Amino acid sequence: MLALFDLDNTLIDRRRNLEEWARGFAAARPLPPDAALIIGDRLRDRAHPKDFEGLRDALGLRDSAADLWHEYVEGMARAGRCLPAALAGLHALKRAGWVLGVATNGASDIQRAKLKSTGLAPLFHSVCVSEEVGARKPARKFFEMAAARCGADLSAGGWMIGDNPETDIEGGRAAGLRTIWIAAGRQWPTDVRSPDVVVEDAAEATCALSALAR
Repeated sequence: MLALFDLDNTLIDRRRNLEEWARGFAAARPLPPDAALIIGDRLRDRAHPKDFEGLRDALGLRDSAADLWHEYVEGMARAGRCLPAALAGLHALKRAGWVLGVATNGASDIQRAKLKSTGLAPLFHSVCVSEEVGARKPARKFFEMAAARCGADLSAGGWMIGDNPETDIEGGRAAGLRTIWIAAGRQWPTDVRSPDVVVEDAAEATCALSALAR
């Protein structure tokens, strides 16, 4: 059975990692007290090399946007953490014969750096990053390519696990996948069709998938 996992705020806590990196970045430079908040606001939803041109100007930095991007990639990779219980759960799924894939929007270098630094990379049969394939969740084309990279086909079914109601859950459902939503303390939107399963974190998601094979 195929299981596709989102990366940011599903397998790793990107929000916390960004806050940690922003505080360290600001502390290492003579920046105003609100610099970490400015960084968080500008990079909260996503980060791409071109975003650092505006960030550089907003903070009055002389570094090139390319240098700032590389510093961000290295810092976020170092800050990345995956719950030990989630790692154990992924190992168990792989031993049980699940075909595991990462299906993530974002830039290739930062996403792959985080997968490597957290020890997640070896647990997955394949990784599908939007920048690499020219399509983004929630587009069906993205899910088709994510499945194909795992040697699977959407017609055979499978699961999409993620934190974003639109890109992960609605996108996965539209592609014919069953869905697990990472709630992380949030309530599901009342005006949107519910996911198949709701859990608090990736560790609970792996437990839910393991239960299906019993």
